This record gives sequence, structure tokens and C-alpha cells, in this order.
Amino acid sequence: MSPFSIDIEPMSRLLLVNFEKDPDTVYVGFEPQVFDDNEHGKGHLVIGWRKDGKVDVYHEPTLTLNADKYDIVGKGLENLIACDFEVAFFEINEAGVQANYMFNDLQNRKVSIKISEKNSKKRRPFGLLAPMGSVAEKPSAMPLVMLQDFYFVRRLQTDFEVFIDNVQHQPDKLPVPMDWTSMYFARYSPKPLIGRLNPEFDGLIFPVDVDQGIKTLNQGDYTFDFSWKNDSIAIQKISRVNDVHPVSITFEDAFPDIESLATNTAKHGEFTIEADPSIGTLPGDYSVENANDTIKIELRFDGWKPRPSKLSLYFIYAVAGVFKKWPATYVWTAFINKSEDGNYYMKSKWKRIKI
Repeated sequence: MSPFSIDIEPMSRLLLVNFEKDPDTVYVGFEPQVFDDNEHGKGHLVIGWRKDGKVDVYHEPTLTLNADKYDIVGKGLENLIACDFEVAFFEINEAGVQANYMFNDLQNRKVSIKISEKNSKKRRPFGLLAPMGSVAEKPSAMPLVMLQDFYFVRRLQTDFEVFIDNVQHQPDKLPVPMDWTSMYFARYSPKPLIGRLNPEFDGLIFPVDVDQGIKTLNQGDYTFDFSWKNDSIAIQKISRVNDVHPVSITFEDAFPDIESLATNTAKHGEFTIEADPSIGTLPGDYSVENANDTIKIELRFDGWKPRPSKLSLYFIYAVAGVFKKWPATYVWTAFINKSEDGNYYMKSKWKRIKI
């Protein structure tokens, strides 16, 4: 019986543009995203990051979006707006970002975002777990925003303009050079992997059928690795397959079969979540106990463990603690009961804690 799940949100590429030091009356940043998949359709959207911490999402009518999934973004969704972009273009080439967006916001103000990098110097991208969930107040899942080939927009030989209602706003700058180059705080990834760990659930869960002694099982988008002790099975690893890179949960102490957990017993162990090696790992610990035939499971996290590939990243991660610490504020709790008809019912929830 596996109570764990990882939803994958397909996305082709994303760009984040901040101007918090020169804010608009409403917005402090924009986040263009590009989609081309069966779930969302094909098209562009721009997240408007508001001064109040919430977000407005402007999207082309060709996209199909679920408003409920934006509760993991900032302080949640304020407005979801289908609109016709006058211009919507975002590509990444050897020189860097080429982006151009023009649309009208909810106040009918013209928004214009233009970036054109012309730098011939070779980029040196890296991997990052984005702290998208750092300000979420009531998340329904833990966001796993894993960005491969992540990099910042270089200031040298770059045209960069942000206008709102004919007022120009200066983009924020990275406080330290990277790769001996001055950078804007604007950043991007051509390989975003957006996951939602254990979305809140209230319903029936069903066992995975495993023949005696089987070590590996493929089921849908998941691969399960099992360990056996005599006739008792436990989960050693769960991998969620996708088009970018598998996301895996590895249990250093194998997660027990909850159907076989004796009444008034408990087990504790450690786990690690990881995808592409450049992104680092997300370790934590779990507990599972059977108290009077009610199974309680809890996940807690130690924080993100990056794998810095350059000296400047060591400095950024040390100074900006939000990059590494925010996952430790997330706790997942689930309760599982067996009904009279033999089915299992699970109710799970996330909460934020202070650390």
C-alpha cells in the first residue's frame, strides 16, 4: 500500500523577471511560462507577482489551467485571466534569453517585457530547487520546482525593458557577479520539472499487487523498488517517470507495508527526494504508526541540500537562506483507516511550521 504520489506539471520553459526595488503599484515581478502538452495545450502565460504576495495569471485562451493548483504559488491565486497577448515570444539560444511580451492587465494598462541577450560568452548553467513554496500560506501540496540548465540574464550586451502603463521599471540585479559577469536577478530554465508531492487527498487508496519476491514493479508512471524480509514487503524506492528526468523518493529505512503494521507499533526512518543530480537532494524523515488500527504517517524535511558547481553559488546559498531552509517548514500528515468492506480510506493534509 503506497500512500505517496508525485504529480508532474508539464512545462516547456520559464522566465522570472523581478523589479521589487522599483515596484509598480500592483506588481513586483512577472513570470512568463510556455506550454506545449496534452494537459495544458499549447501557449503562453504570464504570472503577475503582486505586492500583496498573491498572483494574477494572464494566459492565452488556448491553455487549459486548473486554478486550484496555484495555491502553492506565493500566497495563492487572486485572478485567472484569459487574454489575447499582442506579442508572446520566449526562446533560449546560445546567446541567452530572447523574450517579448505585450498585453493589457486587469486595469487595462499596457504591460511590455523585452529581453534580448547578445552575449557571445558561453553560459555556465546549473541546477536549482526553486523556493516557490517559501511564502505559500495554505499549500495543498509541496512544490518541487526543479530547474535544470538554470541561469541568470547577463547585464553586458543585453537589452532589457519592463514597462507598465508607459512607466519603465528597472529590473533587480544580482548582488554578486557570477562566472566573472554582472547579472540581472532575472533567471530562466529551458528544462523546468514541476512536481507536486503528495497533493492533499480525501478518499480511497488501493493496494499495489506484487507477487512474492518481486523486487521491481512498473505501474503506470511509477516504478516501485521493494525489499523483502521473509514474507514481509517494504518500499525501498518510488520513481515518478516523466519526459524530463525521473523524480524519486528513496527510503534509507524501507517504508513498511502498512497493511501488515501491527496495532500500537511505530516505525521511523529517513528518505531522500532527488531528480537530476545537478539539482541536489531533499532529505527528510518519516514516521508511521498504528494506533488502535488508525495508521498515521508524517513526513518532515531537513531542507534542500544543493550541489554548488561554482564559488558564487556557495555565497548566494549562504547569504540567502530561503533557498535551503524553506522545505523544512513543510509537514505532511496522513491518516489511514480500513473500512468494514476491506477498503482503505486516507485523509492527508499539509501545514507550514516555523523553524
